[in-house]
Amino acid sequence: MRCHLLAAMTLLVAPLHAQDHSAHGHGSTTNESTSDSALSGTDAHATLLHEHGGMRTGFLFGERFEYLPEFEQQMWEAQGWYGSDSSKLWLKTEGEYHTEEEVLEHAELQLLYSRAVAPYWDLQAGLRIDDGEGPRRHHAVIGVQGLAPYWFELDLAAFLSESGKLSARMEAEYELRFTQRLILQPRLELNYSFADDFAAGIGKGWNETSLGLRLRYEWHRQFTPYVGVEYRSLHGGTATLYDARGLDTHEMTWLGGLRFWY
Repeated sequence: MRCHLLAAMTLLVAPLHAQDHSAHGHGSTTNESTSDSALSGTDAHATLLHEHGGMRTGFLFGERFEYLPEFEQQMWEAQGWYGSDSSKLWLKTEGEYHTEEEVLEHAELQLLYSRAVAPYWDLQAGLRIDDGEGPRRHHAVIGVQGLAPYWFELDLAAFLSESGKLSARMEAEYELRFTQRLILQPRLELNYSFADDFAAGIGKGWNETSLGLRLRYEWHRQFTPYVGVEYRSLHGGTATLYDARGLDTHEMTWLGGLRFWY
């Protein structure tokens, strides 16, 4: 048995020695072989990126679909994207609907192009359309969205309306995990206007603050109910405009809602 094994190994090794001697005698053949190998490696890397690293995917996130019983109001906020790791098309929407009066109080739609500029950060630009009780408006949008240190989710954007009114918004969220399924989410939103926009009921300066707490239980990761509380306060010229119309400038309410992703 051992003799047969040695004989087989000899037959296998002999051609390899012959190839080595041939390669030493013909340098150009070795260089061509090396070049072909490098080329095939480049092609393989490109194929790998195409199949696994450069493919396009999509994501839809219904962040807030909630009901505020005290104000008989429905609110929503959702966003989604389609694209690659570096470039995406984003869609964002949010709004408020009064169920008793059956009136769309406010609706906002953003269509954005997003480009990754750093790990966890995207630069976004595009168009925002407002509709509802106020005038229909179009805005140019530029902003950044990403994950800050200590896992704070940030969305910062500036808006320039068709009438030349400039405004800015910051949204920040954080998740406090009591367990793997029970999660408390603080949320902060700040709005600032660089000019008066009386037609839209907005005064110059820091005009609105919203602070909320939402407690959810992820009995299913993709479909999660929650309860929470939301505080909203108006400031400066915006508060003055609301006072003149006999409207509240400070509100706090309980809410319930659903959160989903796909």
